[in-house]
Amino acid sequence: MARDYKLQRSKPVSASGIDYQKELNEEQFQAVTSAPGKALVIAGAGSGKTRTLTYRVSWLLDRGENARNILLLTFTNKAAREMVERVRSLVAGDVTDLWAGTFHSICNRILRRHAEEIGFTKSFSILDRDDQKSLMSGVVASCEIDTKQRRFPKADVLISMFSLMANTGAGLRGVLDARYPYFADWEEELEKVRMGYTKKKRDTNSLDFDDMLVMAVELFKEHPDVLAIYQKRFRNILVDEYQDTNSVQSELIDLLAGDSNSLMAVGDDSQSIYSWRGAEVDHILNFQRRYPESVVHTIETNYRSVPEILDLSNAAISANKMRFEKTLKSSRPEVGAKPALVAVEDPSMQAVFVAQRMLELRDEGIDLSEMAVLYRAHFQSLEIQMELTRRGIPFGITSGLRFFEQAHIKDVAAFLRFVTNRKDEVSFKRMVQLLPGCGPGTSEKVWQKWLRDPASGNPEPPDKWSDVFLGYPLPKKATKHWEQLCYTLDELNPRGMFATPSEMMFSVLEGIYDDYLKESFDNYELRRADIEQLTQYGTGFDDVLEFLAQLSLMSTTDGEPTGDKSERDEDKVTLSSIHQAKGLEWKAVFLIWLVDGQFPNGRILEADDEAAFEEERRLFYVALTRAKDELYLTYPMLNPKSYTGDVLCRPSRFLDDFPKEMVEEWNVGNEWTEDDPF
Repeated sequence: MARDYKLQRSKPVSASGIDYQKELNEEQFQAVTSAPGKALVIAGAGSGKTRTLTYRVSWLLDRGENARNILLLTFTNKAAREMVERVRSLVAGDVTDLWAGTFHSICNRILRRHAEEIGFTKSFSILDRDDQKSLMSGVVASCEIDTKQRRFPKADVLISMFSLMANTGAGLRGVLDARYPYFADWEEELEKVRMGYTKKKRDTNSLDFDDMLVMAVELFKEHPDVLAIYQKRFRNILVDEYQDTNSVQSELIDLLAGDSNSLMAVGDDSQSIYSWRGAEVDHILNFQRRYPESVVHTIETNYRSVPEILDLSNAAISANKMRFEKTLKSSRPEVGAKPALVAVEDPSMQAVFVAQRMLELRDEGIDLSEMAVLYRAHFQSLEIQMELTRRGIPFGITSGLRFFEQAHIKDVAAFLRFVTNRKDEVSFKRMVQLLPGCGPGTSEKVWQKWLRDPASGNPEPPDKWSDVFLGYPLPKKATKHWEQLCYTLDELNPRGMFATPSEMMFSVLEGIYDDYLKESFDNYELRRADIEQLTQYGTGFDDVLEFLAQLSLMSTTDGEPTGDKSERDEDKVTLSSIHQAKGLEWKAVFLIWLVDGQFPNGRILEADDEAAFEEERRLFYVALTRAKDELYLTYPMLNPKSYTGDVLCRPSRFLDDFPKEMVEEWNVGNEWTEDDPF
């Protein structure tokens, strides 16, 4: 005889006893306690976005909602963990049934349960970047593409290219036109590789990170019965950083929310700065069009910055047309000090000002760890890094690599090092391994050939490197590129005389390395800009040996530029691109290189694209709102390190977006003369 057995729901979380009206400001309270339905919360910078989300979860639980019916979507695992921990601290009871995580982790949980419906098994593998590169390289090889005449993009670039297609829904031609125009002639071969890569993943029961999202959407669209299961479960959906969603993530949210589930999307349209990786600001701007019955809550009280900084930030972003109207109000009293607008003579003086002012602020009681230098692109930090090193001011870089430690900088330097030191085995092999089909084994064979060559022992460099090297045996795939390398070396010391460092780097970049950059890196433009900046820096040196010595001294790898290395000093300044600084804050922020062509970016100015320009202004706004107490806006009036001589800099047009009375202009001079040995 069968026995009936009833499953019981887990006990609902008991009431937290929180006085929400007391714990939250009025704006937060209205959002947290809003009625079920579709809602958009525009949470300005520093306004307590995370607090609003976590208290919303607590509010739902207090009203009897079961934790298993709540889905919290975030962009980072750290954010998900932080929010869950905060919820646990607010409520009594078990919240393990709450689904909280990144888009990818949530999609993984769903796909593990329903993999068969999309042609995979539940034991599918998730490919990391190295796995993807290995698989992609195998596919390229199997396609038998002729790359002898010109370079074909490497696996890293192919992965980024196909990822952008997946995250935006754009076709290959559109992605090539927008981001990789120099590979347009390879369109047919690229499509062949993409199809081969897709088939290989299916054959090996593997998904990459983009597939996690795409396949989850495909699952829901092709299997409405599966979608119904999750729509029924997730009656309350909360989304963090909604302004950063791409087309696939937005569609996933739409599917899960359906017509009847509650959806609260929290974000800030003014901080949408990631279109280059597929995010679309239109998703947040058009939220009410997507959900006609939705309501919008605006949270404008800022707990981070002093009023003087917020007034400037509000004025700056108000120049954008595509935005939600909001005005941040500071919870802090005025300090009586306006943000500083600092025009300096040139980039070197800009660096001197920043370093000197940092030391003064430290003497005034602000820790170095509470100071940051922000910039539009990494190469703009070159002079700052040098000046901080000279003064023994410890600094850390959000990218993890200092300017002179980056691979592409070391690649270019390898050419200069070898022609000045023909026994430099490391630099020689680094050059050779830049060529197609040349790995460690080939570079060792070529190095041994060089050591046996009479020219290697000659005290004087050859008049023409090509006379020596052109006969060396290399893989057929590398022959054409080896010839170009030899002719490039000829330009570095013509007739046995060294060119200037700047001329050398220009020859390396234009002669051989630019093609390698395009083939090897998805951020080609930024890396080329780094090398161009280094080339300009090199104009300050006539002696290549002195220049290389300076590079070596700056290429510290132990984490501290100067001082006692036995103890790591964690009190250090942060150097960061603005993109990497989003979500962070410091007491004192120095925003440098506010020059047209640098910030806003020159390519965006040339494109005359209003949407792209407004995103650039949002990036400026993000930089301003990182500062809590002090803000310094700096720019050089002159750039003396140009091929054509001194170039006058036009102050950034973003500086015209706010009244001049909102800043205090600093006139920076120096106390030394041109003859001063300082």
